[in-house]
Amino acid sequence: MAGGRRIEKINQLIKETLGKIIQKEIDFPKDILVTVTRVETSPDLMQAKIFVSFIPETKNTYHLFILNKNLFFLQKKIGETLQMKIIPKIKFIEEQGTKKAAKIEELLEEIKRK
Repeated sequence: MAGGRRIEKINQLIKETLGKIIQKEIDFPKDILVTVTRVETSPDLMQAKIFVSFIPETKNTYHLFILNKNLFFLQKKIGETLQMKIIPKIKFIEEQGTKKAAKIEELLEEIKRK
C-alpha cells in the first residue's frame, strides 16, 4: 500500500523535524528532557497527533502547557522546514507507552531478584 508508506515517511519527517525544533527553540527548564516518541498523521494530512515523553516525569501537565503555548510557532516551523502544501494541525499527547514499558521492566527486574 503506497499511501501507508507515504504516511509513515511523513510521520518520521515530522517526528525528526519537530524533535529538533523543540530542543533548539522551546524554552524548557534545564533539567527536562523532551522526546517526540511517535507521530500519527491522518490520511488526509489535516491532523497529526504528536506523542511526547518527559524525563523526569514530574510536572508533565506543565510541560505539555509549554508545548501547546508554542503550538502555532511549531506548526509554522514545520511548514517552513518541510515545505509541505498541507501543514497538519498538531495535537500534543503525553506518551503512556513508555510509562507502561518502564513499569514492566521494573517488575521483570523484581522477579529476577527473587
